[in-house]
Amino acid sequence: MADRILVFYGSYRSDRMGIRLADFIVRNFRERGADAELIDAKAVDLPMLDRMYKEYPKGQAPAALEELAQKIIGADGFVFVTGEYNWGIQPGLKNLTDHFLEEWFWRPAAIASYSAGRFSGARAALAWHGTLSEMGMVVTSQTIAVGPIGQSLSETGEPIGEGGKALVRAFPRFADDLTWWVEAARMQRERRKPPY
Repeated sequence: MADRILVFYGSYRSDRMGIRLADFIVRNFRERGADAELIDAKAVDLPMLDRMYKEYPKGQAPAALEELAQKIIGADGFVFVTGEYNWGIQPGLKNLTDHFLEEWFWRPAAIASYSAGRFSGARAALAWHGTLSEMGMVVTSQTIAVGPIGQSLSETGEPIGEGGKALVRAFPRFADDLTWWVEAARMQRERRKPPY
């Protein structure tokens, strides 16, 4: 059975470049045999958080929220592709994640960050680490950081330049780390029911 990996991306900007990294990650997980899917916050277009998925009576959540909840529940692991806005995390991606809580529990998450500059979104990645941990995920230690993104990935998400070469070198270890935790979490959930 292929690992079900959801890759979340959250920029709403018209000239967003991080989608290149999200596409690269989805494609490369698929090449490794995973069932990887891009979840684009802009395409899902959830409203600003008013009511979490769990706060709706069963069967009454909006269709987009219900569909995404079922995808999250059915996933084995997650990748969060994040840009950095003023040392912080993207509001579109944060808003999407905040609609859920228990649906994330007992699965691993990996963080891939990017920016137009040389810091590669590292500060956003650090902020996401605590956020995802608080939401019940095990956050892997291996991260990807790409910057400047416009000089590292082409418009079609193909690696270019020295940054692209570094990304190609970093991806296998990043993917291996997430895959190890996916397998460990799956075995543990099968062996012992989660405590709550």
